[in-house]
Amino acid sequence: MIRAITLQDIAAVQQIASISWNDTYKDIIPENIRQLFLEKAYSKTMLAKRIEKTIFLLAEYEGKPVGFANFTYVDEDGDAELTAIYVLPTYQKIGYGQKLLQAGLHEIRQGHQLFVYVESENNDARIFYEKFGFECLEEFDEHFEGHPLSTAKYVYLLKTPTY
Repeated sequence: MIRAITLQDIAAVQQIASISWNDTYKDIIPENIRQLFLEKAYSKTMLAKRIEKTIFLLAEYEGKPVGFANFTYVDEDGDAELTAIYVLPTYQKIGYGQKLLQAGLHEIRQGHQLFVYVESENNDARIFYEKFGFECLEEFDEHFEGHPLSTAKYVYLLKTPTY
């Protein structure tokens, strides 16, 4: 089941983020950087803001939270961004990521493009997005909490803009 996240789900989202982030990035991002990011991006205050201002969806299996996805609303240019999609490792590759993505796409269906930024070494994520028709536009180097990373920018065309 996919549903909107509520304030009562914050602890579950924090747990999913911590487990998934550490599993996904253990060989890519140093532990101290991962922990710093998780403390900032997944604090109760930040999650409450995301619940209020974005499309924030929870995947459940038999009532247990197993994953989440976070999308911005479509802006005036018809663009939206998938800012996060994480599923607990034991529930990956069985359709929860796909269901979260499809639910988010349904919410932003009036837009033109969905962007997502992926750490270049996160091959599982890259394969996931490419399987669903995302196209890599560019790769660039940046600093993430002071740590150098390479990032791939992907786009998914929701519909062709008419000018």
